[in-house]
Amino acid sequence: MDLVRHLECFVAVAEESHFGRAAARLGMAQPPLSQRIQRLERELGVRLFERTSRQVRITEGGALLLARARELLARSEEFLATAHRLRDGETGLLRAALPPDLSGETVAALLADFDRRHDLTAPELELHELSTAGQLARFASRELDVGLIHHPCDITGLELGPVLRRELGVLLPAKTAPAGPGEVPLASLTGRDLILFPRGDAPALYDDLLTTCARNGYTPPAVRHAQGASFVRGLVLSAGAVALAPRDTLAGPDIVWRPLTGAPLAWRHSVAWPKGRGGAAVTAFADAATHALRATAGATPDVPARPLHLRPASEYWL
Repeated sequence: MDLVRHLECFVAVAEESHFGRAAARLGMAQPPLSQRIQRLERELGVRLFERTSRQVRITEGGALLLARARELLARSEEFLATAHRLRDGETGLLRAALPPDLSGETVAALLADFDRRHDLTAPELELHELSTAGQLARFASRELDVGLIHHPCDITGLELGPVLRRELGVLLPAKTAPAGPGEVPLASLTGRDLILFPRGDAPALYDDLLTTCARNGYTPPAVRHAQGASFVRGLVLSAGAVALAPRDTLAGPDIVWRPLTGAPLAWRHSVAWPKGRGGAAVTAFADAATHALRATAGATPDVPARPLHLRPASEYWL
């Protein structure tokens, strides 16, 4: 027996108090409706309606079951809505990731905007801090629904939101920085060590940055690896090293940010998700991330000068 359909018939007859009107409401003929009610009564062992030639009246037992029938129908609708979200790539949990280099202001703006874009039925957001390599690995193992990645990287099997550019400048100790807010040529950094994220976090980006530095006359004596803001700050202040960073990070009274002549270096970001799995929640996260980067981190639209797809992601995880 199709219990849901039988309960729909029961509720319709109870609310209309008339088989003809209930049949019209359900888009069916009256005889099959009467047969469904009779079968439901047999299955339940309870008489639901008193029938006469002039009216249909719900019984005391039917009245007691009516509220339960409505509850079951409401739950069945919720069940079907959840199934449809699953079919469309949505679940009750959105597994998302952001790279470690975002400022707290950008993360806060993204989360607030995501909340505004979704109603009370929005999935729970499970947010992780992951490098690009970490995100690619989780995409491959189906453990991540959406993330903000750095380019260049392997994007096989992924769909992308708009690519945004964040210009990189150099962080210098205030006491040794050139006077004024003017641009600094990369070549003028010769002799200073360079502070970068570990290569395993984004190998293609790491190599691209060093190649661009060399082309512009700067080959650091050594590359020091750091991620945490405090550690980077300590190296800049005491180790004679410089760091590359967007304008919105790390600068303070003892450290200054200076633009690089010709703006040769930049982070290039985009939101990514597995192909065919971009539901409403993923779209909301992508829109929120794009808006937050532009509003709080000075990101601008980027037209890549070379392909985003460089080499298989498996090579990055070795």
